[in-house]
Amino acid sequence: MPTAAPRLSPTDTKSRILDAAEVLFVSGGFESMSMRQITTAAGVNLAAVNYHFGSKDALIHAVLARQLDQLNAQRVAMLEWFENTLHGDLTCEHVLVAMFLPAVRIFRSGTPAAERYLHFLGRAYTDPSPVVRDFINNHYIETLGRFFLAFQRTLPDLNRSELGFRLHFAMGALSGILAGGNTQRLIRDFTRGEGDDESLILSRLASLMVAALKAPLPDAEHDTLFGHILKIPGFPSQGLFPIASDAQPNEAANSSA
Repeated sequence: MPTAAPRLSPTDTKSRILDAAEVLFVSGGFESMSMRQITTAAGVNLAAVNYHFGSKDALIHAVLARQLDQLNAQRVAMLEWFENTLHGDLTCEHVLVAMFLPAVRIFRSGTPAAERYLHFLGRAYTDPSPVVRDFINNHYIETLGRFFLAFQRTLPDLNRSELGFRLHFAMGALSGILAGGNTQRLIRDFTRGEGDDESLILSRLASLMVAALKAPLPDAEHDTLFGHILKIPGFPSQGLFPIASDAQPNEAANSSA
């Protein structure tokens, strides 16, 4: 007599749904996920998803919170430790370590989801869906505020608007790279094949971030320099740059055959 398949507990079912939704989110983003894909990947029916989460929006919020709550709690704890230990000696580099090291340590932890963790972060912070954007901006507003104030204290020469622009630009560029996937190759290229030691990863990362955050504001001399470049005789003042071609594409293809 065949043995009946073991019945999943509600906790197991909820975890399977979260795992399936996370994998789909990482691979294609929120808008590309469908409830049918989620239920198929998790091996459950739609009623189970509705019972545990109620909607697709609530499900992705749970996916984000499951990973980002721990990360942001670790970030704030590390920042507080630096602030309480260093006081007035706190630097921009310390703030960057508090921002990035917890993610690096989770990635290197060896847990089942660690391999895709940085890819997940890249996707989470670049996904254009308002459902994702609004959740991150609202749910983690205190964490974002804590770090912004810390950067303000350590970069007093930048006004609020300029600091906000630089952080948005630098973090957006980094998140976009992480969202591309193949994290192991990225780390290898990022550290020039010298290993994945956390101090090496942080030093390479901080060197790029600090350059963006501490670069001097352009002055009249820079404006004049680029003004001269744009006024080189013959340089077009409007529209696209003219493209010179001695042959049409078909002719070029025929000549190379």
